[in-house]
Amino acid sequence: MTYLENAKQYTGSELETVFFRPMLTGESARELGVRVLYNMPTPTHVQLWDGQRNILQKYTAAGWSGGAAAAKFEKTIDLRRVKAEMSFSAADYFSMVCEKIASVTNVHLEDLTGTELEKAETALFRQALAENLRATMWVGDTSAETGYNTFDGFLKLIGELVAEESVYHNTYQDADLASAEKIVEFFDELWTNADTRTQDLKADGQLAYFLTSDLCHLYEKYLDAKGADAAYADAVNGRPMLSYHGIPVIDVRLGGYLAPTSFDKSFCMLTDRRNLVLAVNTADMPGNEVRMWYNPDEMENRQRAVFMAGCAILDESLVTYLHKQ
Repeated sequence: MTYLENAKQYTGSELETVFFRPMLTGESARELGVRVLYNMPTPTHVQLWDGQRNILQKYTAAGWSGGAAAAKFEKTIDLRRVKAEMSFSAADYFSMVCEKIASVTNVHLEDLTGTELEKAETALFRQALAENLRATMWVGDTSAETGYNTFDGFLKLIGELVAEESVYHNTYQDADLASAEKIVEFFDELWTNADTRTQDLKADGQLAYFLTSDLCHLYEKYLDAKGADAAYADAVNGRPMLSYHGIPVIDVRLGGYLAPTSFDKSFCMLTDRRNLVLAVNTADMPGNEVRMWYNPDEMENRQRAVFMAGCAILDESLVTYLHKQ
């Protein structure tokens, strides 16, 4: 057997339980570093309640003195219908699927059928789809002719906020990156200019610095320069996680994704993870599906996913932003 012919289609509840939910919940969702809303009703509305109002009052007599209802703000996430398609030559596809299941015990490569085969094919497509969702949620731009233009990502939304002067922002130059100590100044500038509500959210453990890889490398060089045994060990072994004053430092890992765009190629942002939202829906639009099949005319295996996705920044006042000019 040198190619895979069995067609597979996921719709309805299978589309959720077999394909998308493992990718968008649990550890997989945490790896994205932002808040993920999966299969919320469309149009997707996020309710923001003002929890800062003074509700404690002196007790004087019976009766109601609650006053006005709590303030509520609503954010609507614009979901766009998107389609993901991939094709492989039959021989290449067969090899990739074999590689994924070759280490599984009790699998006969001469008879690739059944559950293990389906898992391997699904994992192959899910991995590619997850990475494209991650990239689009940052560099997506619906006004672009090509590239990641299915829905607007965070950088497009932040660019609009910067243009409107709705968020604190500042610029730096290439010369500023000559000294590793500069990255600490960036962190301090983002923190000191953040809204007091942002600073108060530090106790929740959800604040994060989102950085491009060049700034993350600069921060590691800063840590390497510390004269301590721990710094030497980290320089040799690497650092699985970075943080500054207890706030995680997250590499957005955009690499070549940024190069063809007009977005900032180097930036640093402080906000609450829950403030950056990626919404995906596979339930509320007819025709949403994942399909994998063999095309004998072209001798290739094809994969297709149809669903809805979108991004939103819930509260711009919780964002501070620096970028290279």
